[in-house]
Amino acid sequence: MRPSLRSHSGALQIRGCPAALPRPHFLPRHARPRGFNDAGRTPIKTLLLALAGAITLGLASATAQTPSAPQPAWPQRQVTVIVPFTAGGTTDLFARIFTQAMQQKYGTAFVVENRAGAGGTVGAGAAARAPKDGYTLFVGTASTHAIAPYVYKQLAYDSDRDFQPISLFATLPNMLVVSNSIPARTFSEFVAYAKANPGKLNYGSSGIGASNHIPAEIISNLIGAPMTHIPFRSSNEIMNALVGGHIHLAFDNITFAWPQAQGGTVRAIAVTSKERSPTAPDVPAIAETFPDFDIGTWHGLFAPAGVPRAIVDQIAADVKEIYSRPDVVAKLKEIGAVAAPNTPDVFTAFARSERERYQRIVREARIEPQ
Repeated sequence: MRPSLRSHSGALQIRGCPAALPRPHFLPRHARPRGFNDAGRTPIKTLLLALAGAITLGLASATAQTPSAPQPAWPQRQVTVIVPFTAGGTTDLFARIFTQAMQQKYGTAFVVENRAGAGGTVGAGAAARAPKDGYTLFVGTASTHAIAPYVYKQLAYDSDRDFQPISLFATLPNMLVVSNSIPARTFSEFVAYAKANPGKLNYGSSGIGASNHIPAEIISNLIGAPMTHIPFRSSNEIMNALVGGHIHLAFDNITFAWPQAQGGTVRAIAVTSKERSPTAPDVPAIAETFPDFDIGTWHGLFAPAGVPRAIVDQIAADVKEIYSRPDVVAKLKEIGAVAAPNTPDVFTAFARSERERYQRIVREARIEPQ
């Protein structure tokens, strides 16, 4: 049976999986209702990992129906895919959809290695130094490949020269969410509140230069209201802090922010994409107030520069096949992401245009390189 997502009385049921997942809540342990037990894993991590597993069940079914083909020259041994953020996050989810499908197709281990730190640049540096044989791949983002060159004085890699783009996985917006202690319910009310309380609000991000850091700095400059930046290691930590009242707001990935807003633990104010998200159509876009505001994020697959082009093209074809499957496209849409596989040449041009765009954005936001 092909897995699908259904909601029953506030629980997320993945058809084809044995149990329902609770609607995500991030509460301090002392405030959790009796019987609450995350078994050492936060609910949103469980949600995303279970989603990857559900998609994988569908991938396995599709693979089982595919006639056997001659064994290709690549891969002949384990392939490592470096993810520059913690396990259970959005980038990790996209990587696992890819690795699990590839392992099923080739019968070879594809292992995700999470190397978090410094807005994703720690993992990117490790990937850039990896052998150029196709057995180490990297899931890059707007943070690691478009923003980092302009917010860090010294990087352990060159985002253009040291990497070979393979294919995009998906794109998605960030969502401005605020603590329930903030009285604002609309974006205009938020702007008015921030301007009336300059320097008193703080916001969380995944680190300097992360895609959830940049929109906060831009908005702060646009409305003339300083806000304090508090960096975290992951979106999961950001949401915990926001729900716990330790920070006031965040511009985080819609995959993390929207479930919390639906559960009432935070309040959704706006999305950072140029248009409203089909996943949350009632939440306005910031561009409705500030035209041309468009600070979303993207995730894609890279290899160290110098990997043979035949391997690059082979992997790109696999990504296109995996991320074009109707069940994958549908599942990603449910969490606010848009599957966007493309070719190595198209992805290369896209990454370069994004670097040019963010160079201007960072300059206009007056973010000083660290």
